[in-house]
Amino acid sequence: MKKMAIAMLIAPAILAGCATSTSGKGDAMEVSKANMQHHNWVLESVDGQPLNLPEGFAAPSLEIGESFTANGHGGCNRYFGQGELKGDKFRIDKMASTMMACPEPAMKLEGVMTNVLSDWSDVTLTKQTLVLENGEHVLSFQLRDWVN
Repeated sequence: MKKMAIAMLIAPAILAGCATSTSGKGDAMEVSKANMQHHNWVLESVDGQPLNLPEGFAAPSLEIGESFTANGHGGCNRYFGQGELKGDKFRIDKMASTMMACPEPAMKLEGVMTNVLSDWSDVTLTKQTLVLENGEHVLSFQLRDWVN
């Protein structure tokens, strides 16, 4: 009887430990304007591959601000527009950018960023990551807010 009581006390702790270690999506968040805006997201990978930036170039970014305005650095140029969210899909409407020329790796990366951000993309959101996928490319961003 004593062994059974001990087992009944320990089993929930063991099961809880297994649930948290195998879930992986425990920090998943609802895709909503409130959860996406007022954040600065920095690109970590494209199509599962880490970034390969020319020396001296910063990683692309996406900042979603007040009234769901969107802006950032695309790899070479700065861009801006109005973010839109429909269910779990995001895009930047009326996206515009500066027009500087940069080395080919930066321009190619900027083309991918522009393609994904201006098209409706599926959003996956956690406390620390934002993933945008439009059927052609997958952009994975890490949260890097200006003030922590």
